[in-house]
Amino acid sequence: MRRTNDLAVLIERWFTDRLMKHRGVSSNTIASYRDTFRLLFAFAQTRLGRSPSQLTLRDLDAPFIGAFLEDLETKRSASVRTRNLRLTAIRSFFRYAAFEEPAHSSHIQRVLAIPSKRCDKRQLQFLTRPEIEAILDCTDRSTWLGRRDYTLLLLAGQTGLRVSEIIALDRDSVILGQGAHVQCVGKGRKERSTPLTKVAQQALRYWLKEPTMRGATALFPNMHGGRLSADGVQALLNKYVAKARHHCVSLRSKR
Repeated sequence: MRRTNDLAVLIERWFTDRLMKHRGVSSNTIASYRDTFRLLFAFAQTRLGRSPSQLTLRDLDAPFIGAFLEDLETKRSASVRTRNLRLTAIRSFFRYAAFEEPAHSSHIQRVLAIPSKRCDKRQLQFLTRPEIEAILDCTDRSTWLGRRDYTLLLLAGQTGLRVSEIIALDRDSVILGQGAHVQCVGKGRKERSTPLTKVAQQALRYWLKEPTMRGATALFPNMHGGRLSADGVQALLNKYVAKARHHCVSLRSKR
């Protein structure tokens, strides 16, 4: 006999069937939604004294979700933007639940009615050509790591690829010669090709001649031959920006 409300099974189907199989959302979105429910379950453990396997859909009512979102802001110092992202994940699940559990329609609609908070949009900053060159000049191209970082940052600056797209690139993602471009899988798992400037082509041509690190297939591997992480790219960027700020004053006021 089927249980009237098996939350664990419902969430599993939402992830595997709805998000991954039918909608084909990106791995980044899956990770973000997963982290949201990890935080939600940890909050439920503290507030309700129940493990995830003991929770029901009824436990996740509008007052409980509201308290969770407030806890994110007050106890975890989450920004309004982060709070809204967590709410987006919760709404996605409850929209799915509305079709799977119509008997709980009124309960679900109250959760879906929780509003997002308004937040000021941060003004986007950009780097000028001298600022980009100042950062690139800080890489030590006499070393393998320096040449890797130089090529990675140059490609990022000239193509505008996302960090997640850059670290997912393989060596065979680069097409040189006539119509030179780089192929990647972007947001929403959409494949796209980005043209390469002559400067980027030259840098990549030299980089692809480098000996592969432990048979790595990634275009920009770490020292062990594996893929760089997003945090790893952020760390190397921060390192070079910190150096460049010493002689490029305008970088000191930019994130």
